[in-house]
Amino acid sequence: MKKQSNIISQNLTTLRQFHKYSQEEVAEKIGVTRQAVAKWESGETIPDILNCDALAELYDVSVDDLIHFNQKKERMPIPPRGKHLFGTVTVGERGQVVLPKKARDLFHIKPGDLLVVLGDENPQSAGIALVSGDTVLRNIAFLRDMLYSGEKEDNK
Repeated sequence: MKKQSNIISQNLTTLRQFHKYSQEEVAEKIGVTRQAVAKWESGETIPDILNCDALAELYDVSVDDLIHFNQKKERMPIPPRGKHLFGTVTVGERGQVVLPKKARDLFHIKPGDLLVVLGDENPQSAGIALVSGDTVLRNIAFLRDMLYSGEKEDNK
């Protein structure tokens, strides 16, 4: 129980600081006292399930991540709800990348599945994304929107 309390207290402290809230602001937003927030963050007590739900909603994270995500073990901050940080991968000599098992399981990626690799060179949004080939083939407009979304914003 002590280890779980430490994880929750660390997550609550990190999330509050990231959102630039004071303990008083958090308390006001979820309807508790500042002392309750301070005790949760120090690990002296833990919030009940209703307060965990309110805190997860406030910080836009899942309740599961709020109470289980171990930032020290993962070596990264708690992700927003619906966003995932799967860790890092190393690119092999021929460009091969092994997707983390957790990512393959979550998105039901199996050997032989078709993935489309998208890239963006725009300095403000540079990156590479993998999209299910089925998604692209089912909805060509999806691909067009992905490819031209930056140009629409630049033309505004």
